[in-house]
Amino acid sequence: MTQHDNDPAWPDHKPTALLVLADGTVLEGFGLGAEGQAVGEVCFNTAMTGYEEILTDPSYAGQLITFTFPHIGNVGTNDDDIETVNMAATPGARGVILRTAITNPSNYRATKHLDQWLKARGIIGLSGIDTRALTALIRNKGMPNAVIAHAKDGEFDLHGLKEEAREWPGLEGMDLVPMVTSGQRFTWDETPWLWDTGFGRQDKPEFNVVAIDYGIKRNILRLLAGVGCKVTVVPATTSSEDILAMKPDGVFLSNGPGDPAATGKYAVPVIQDVIKSGTPTFGICLGHQMLGLAVGAKTKKMHQGHHGANHPVKDETTGKVEITSMNHGFAVDESTLPTGATQTHISLFDGSNCGIQLDGKPVFSVQYHPEASPGPRDSHYLFQRFADLMRQNKSA
Repeated sequence: MTQHDNDPAWPDHKPTALLVLADGTVLEGFGLGAEGQAVGEVCFNTAMTGYEEILTDPSYAGQLITFTFPHIGNVGTNDDDIETVNMAATPGARGVILRTAITNPSNYRATKHLDQWLKARGIIGLSGIDTRALTALIRNKGMPNAVIAHAKDGEFDLHGLKEEAREWPGLEGMDLVPMVTSGQRFTWDETPWLWDTGFGRQDKPEFNVVAIDYGIKRNILRLLAGVGCKVTVVPATTSSEDILAMKPDGVFLSNGPGDPAATGKYAVPVIQDVIKSGTPTFGICLGHQMLGLAVGAKTKKMHQGHHGANHPVKDETTGKVEITSMNHGFAVDESTLPTGATQTHISLFDGSNCGIQLDGKPVFSVQYHPEASPGPRDSHYLFQRFADLMRQNKSA
């Protein structure tokens, strides 16, 4: 069959979105979500569910997320699954890359179509490309810098997009925590979601916990409240004097985006003071990396990072294996851990460090996200471990 210029049966497939990599590669697709353009680092996430939690995780600031699962958006969105605490902050992910177009939602909890939700949050999206090929490229060459652009008219300044992607410096050396941390302290008492009842309230707390917000997630706060904590969340730049003046039973170091070495310039001295005080301390993700820096270890940029909900991790203190949720592009270099810091968890994918504890001190951390439910709740015990440490410290 021959296509005729005036034949309306042949649709116009002019691309309305582009992904322009720093090496000049251009991937054409169809736009969704907000119009405009954004620059960031392209990573891939292997999770089959939880896209709303992923897209609102502040740890994804500065990144463009490629979902390897082809059907994203099929259960819609709702307010209960948002992870962002600081709603005034810049959204976590800067862009989203999908294989197929977003279908109409089919789930009793859905309140909004994902496309509308992306528009409301200013997140730029692209669909219609071979995400398997992009994932293979990332695995072979590492996470590239890129610009994602969406224009309904399909008109793009390709030269300008290539230049922007090429000149963006990347995440190494970049402190993104100021974009996502809370502007002032606040308290938290909401407990985890239960089937048919929703979220509860912690009205009889046993512990007073201060959580340092480097980009904290809602479900972390809920699980802390669920094990008996009254949580006071403080901005990332809060001094150790202010934190310890609150007489906490425990201090929590949250997840967050960017290079831990950059954030550590102001966060590490605070963490070191908290450790010296003898206060039980628990860190997750960026908090784990900066705890490593605080005791003298080093962090390193990973080739492709760990992003997904199917990562096996071994707890070397118990011998058990957990299926975990991960989201990090930097890691603690286990070879630099000093005497007195013991590795407690390792990734069974690549052997990278996933947890440490300080010998003889009530201080520990993990690289992955135990507040998520991929296993489904393999790692929730860590919050109880933190509560047990605080209880033992109080009784002593």
